[in-house]
Formats: sequence, structure tokens, C-alpha cells
Amino acid sequence: MVKFISEKIRKKTGSRLACVQAVYMCAFSEVNVDEVVQYFLKDEIGRFAIEEDMIKGEEMVELSEIDKPYFEKLVRGVFLKKQELENSLRNYLKEPSAFDYMNATMQALLLSAIYELSYTTEVDAKVIIQEYVDLAYAFFTKNEPKMINALLDQIAKNVRV
Repeated sequence: MVKFISEKIRKKTGSRLACVQAVYMCAFSEVNVDEVVQYFLKDEIGRFAIEEDMIKGEEMVELSEIDKPYFEKLVRGVFLKKQELENSLRNYLKEPSAFDYMNATMQALLLSAIYELSYTTEVDAKVIIQEYVDLAYAFFTKNEPKMINALLDQIAKNVRV
């Protein structure tokens, strides 16, 4: 059975992936948030991903379109509230300094997810959590997605009253 996903939902999913990429790019490059946002909005970056296939090897695949206003809202929001989001995340970790030792992609993913859970209301928390856990499986292969799921679930219970 083929699962139907509306274009609106598909674009929001794409916005989340692009947000994680943009947050990562801003944090670890010399490019500021305004430039990064413009690169994504003009489709200059973030349009393709490398997909691994056991038979074909690696190939470039085009990603679905993004909800550009939603993407911009997420990225700008993460950077506007970055210090607050990092402090909040540290409070949920068993060892607050663990954030500083996290993989950069993990940091970008968690900051994006926490911003969306804390500062948006148009999407249900369970949907947001599932989307970011799915993204985690695209980036990580070990226990990280399970940890992200548990962490985001705990955060959602506190910020989405």
C-alpha cells in the first residue's frame, strides 16, 4: 500500500532537512545566517543529497521542494534563540557539558527540533518528533536516533503543555 503524503507535508519535511543543513553550515563556516538562508531560498544549495545504494554505490538524488517561508522561520528562529536553545538542551542532558562534545550534525538537528517544538504551534509535537527522528536515521546508524526520540519526547512534554 502506498502512503499518500500531501505536497504541503512533503515541503515541511524538506524544510526541516534544509534547516538542519543550514544551521550546521552557519555554525561551522564563515558564512552568516542571512547568506545561508538566501543560498537555500535561491536553490543554490540544499537541492541534492548523496544516496547510498548497495548495487549502484553513491548517487546524487534531488530533494523535494521546501516550504521556503517555513524554512526561513526555522533557521532565523534557531539563530535568534540559539543561546537559549543550547542552555535549554543542556538542562535535559544527564551531563550538561555533553552538548559541547556532540557531533555537529546532532547539535544542528537538536537545536532545530527544539526550536520547532518550543516556538511553533501549527504542527503537532508527535509529528515534529517523528520527522526529526527520521532525519536522525538519515545521518546516524547507531543509538543516536533513539536518544533523540527520548530527548525530544521529554522536551515536548515540558514545552507543549
